[in-house]
Amino acid sequence: MYTGRETLKIFSCNANHDLAEAIAKNLGLTLGASEVTKFSDGEISVKIDETIRGADVFIVQSTSAPVNDNLMELLIVIDAMKRASAGRITAVIPYYGYARQDRKARARDPISAKLVANLITTAGADRVLTMDLHCAQIQGFFDIPLDHLVGMPLLANYYKEKYGDHLTDFVAVSPDLGSVGRARQFATKLDIPLAIIDKRRPKANVSEIMNIIGNVEGKRVILVDDMIDTAGTITNAANALKERGAVEVDACCTHAVLSGPALERINASAIQELVVLDTIHLPEEKRIDKIVELSVDKIFSEAIKRIHECTAVSTLFE
Repeated sequence: MYTGRETLKIFSCNANHDLAEAIAKNLGLTLGASEVTKFSDGEISVKIDETIRGADVFIVQSTSAPVNDNLMELLIVIDAMKRASAGRITAVIPYYGYARQDRKARARDPISAKLVANLITTAGADRVLTMDLHCAQIQGFFDIPLDHLVGMPLLANYYKEKYGDHLTDFVAVSPDLGSVGRARQFATKLDIPLAIIDKRRPKANVSEIMNIIGNVEGKRVILVDDMIDTAGTITNAANALKERGAVEVDACCTHAVLSGPALERINASAIQELVVLDTIHLPEEKRIDKIVELSVDKIFSEAIKRIHECTAVSTLFE
């Protein structure tokens, strides 16, 4: 049985190297020596350049775009660690790709989020550390321990520090019914009212605003979501709020996927500021003026420290 006394090592794949370095630095460590590259035919090559026998290994890798490459990197590195006799392997996945395919929405649909959980477990991971799964029930897809961190307190604290006691004119808004719980917690944290947008989505990545439940007229509103992909939902919501009398619209999310026309939509929308966390690496070309990025390095460092020492992680879920 693992005792928590073995050497702690942090390794990184290629998806979010900067975040991995910051996590290691917070723990007084340097990243483990390894290389994750590709052969000429596109197959992934992994070399672990230091001993990890008996070590408590944490592999930092978001399964963001390119999703399949990053997922395969993670699986192959886990396999390499297992075959090198690591004492325990924790997959640190700040952003868990395929999370939106968590159920059969239509006949003969796959449940890809479950398949990915099976792959990670079969590869040899002993536990998983992640943040803001699109659907919390995905935790049950794993047959190994999973620690599920939340980004909402980091976002709420940003607005507390920015506006202090001047939050009386603000309203937290959920952009759809699926995000109500998250937005409610955010509103409670800031002690502000909550409004909800009821929308109809005719097809994938297309949303239509239907109704706003709550009072936003004359208010400054903050849209709260777990992720922004093509930004259709969040920008349609922002524009609808502005049309219905909101004097200012800001938005925040944990995972800045920002694919396809997302940046153009955000720039053209009523959103004045979009606050995101760095669970997904944000390249320079996506760092537009409207986006403010906060880091999750400290909360992941603290979680890793507690997992390594076999102490309670539950307070970090709040």
